[in-house]
Amino acid sequence: MTDADLPIVVVGAGAAGTMAAIFAAAGGRRTLLVERTRDGGRKILISGGGRCNVLPSEVSADRYFTESSRNSLKKMLLSWPLAEQRRFFEDEVGVPLALEPETGKLFPESNRARDVRDGLIALARRRGAETRFDTKVVGLRPPSGTEPWKVLVEGGEEIAAAAVVLATGGLSVPATGSDGTGFRIARQLGHGLHETYAALTPLTANPPVHAELAGVSLEVTLDAPLPKGSLQSRGGFLFTHRGYSGPTVLNVSHLAVRSAGWEPARRQPVYAQWTSLDARGWEALLLEAGPGTIGSLVRRQLPQRLADRLLEESGVDPERTRSQLRREERARLVEALARYRLPWTGDEGYKKAEVTGGGVPLGEVDPRTGESRVAPGLFLCGEILDCFGPIGGYNFSWAWATGRAAGLGAAASLDGTGA
Repeated sequence: MTDADLPIVVVGAGAAGTMAAIFAAAGGRRTLLVERTRDGGRKILISGGGRCNVLPSEVSADRYFTESSRNSLKKMLLSWPLAEQRRFFEDEVGVPLALEPETGKLFPESNRARDVRDGLIALARRRGAETRFDTKVVGLRPPSGTEPWKVLVEGGEEIAAAAVVLATGGLSVPATGSDGTGFRIARQLGHGLHETYAALTPLTANPPVHAELAGVSLEVTLDAPLPKGSLQSRGGFLFTHRGYSGPTVLNVSHLAVRSAGWEPARRQPVYAQWTSLDARGWEALLLEAGPGTIGSLVRRQLPQRLADRLLEESGVDPERTRSQLRREERARLVEALARYRLPWTGDEGYKKAEVTGGGVPLGEVDPRTGESRVAPGLFLCGEILDCFGPIGGYNFSWAWATGRAAGLGAAASLDGTGA
């Protein structure tokens, strides 16, 4: 068998891997998509509460996080513009998308994540890609002499490959098949690895000081101060039996996760502004003359259970009027309402994390093609790379863009056409 007969082997049939297989096979190059689970795309199926937030309505490299070159991040992300990604899903995959105006997210019109996963797998097959499920890859052997790439499968099988796309995901939601295999393989082949950590994960409090508020949800603004500036997140917030969740919490959680091992006084502070009113707004409202009690005023702005808890923590009698508040009482209440420090102590880890932070440094791959600068003929894409974005389809956009680039890059490298 000549190199021309050997397939491009894509390892991992998640978002990035399936996209890589689609574009690797598009030019007629033999492509084999290998997946450890029985059906692939498990994270697609559970995303967006089973609806799959396919894309954001707008995208900016500034919304993403990496320890690598931001210039590389930008090149990789914008290699496939958002408008073209949307057209691809609607025209090629056959999944019309609809905007959810209040969140700026794009979902399939059917609100069925399965339509997205099944549509991608079907398109890969229509373009000629072969699929092998229930096949666990345990390693890669790079070319040596006349020997091509070998994809090592559990049980001893070796699959010869002309090129390999590694799209194994990270460590988040291990129940979907993400166990860090790709990180291990990349390191064995000579890649570095920026420290990995759970990102977009709920925060916990031990003891769970707000357990009695479990189920209370509202729109808030969270602020996580940084050495230069701060990271702010506005949106949904949910009290849980163990701590705090919702998009706003997930979007700042990586800062907390990375500081969790520090001394308590040095851990990342996260402040909540519970309503649209900031400290000045609450100060002005509490200084206004008007009828009614402090309790009724605060309860009009907040869910009652939360309002009562904040009043209690502030040491303010809810039956008193605004004119009866002493200055120090008003200051404590304003702080509780507009800059409340969440008493987090930990996080839910990879089990509930949306993505993995850290990973293979972006400088170790060609930003145009995803080809490894360490092991030529190996292409990397998706969550295995050191990049993640906020809630809202941003991580899928990254997966689609880098998966496409890797698939095209692998095919072009074998055709002798370059990137």
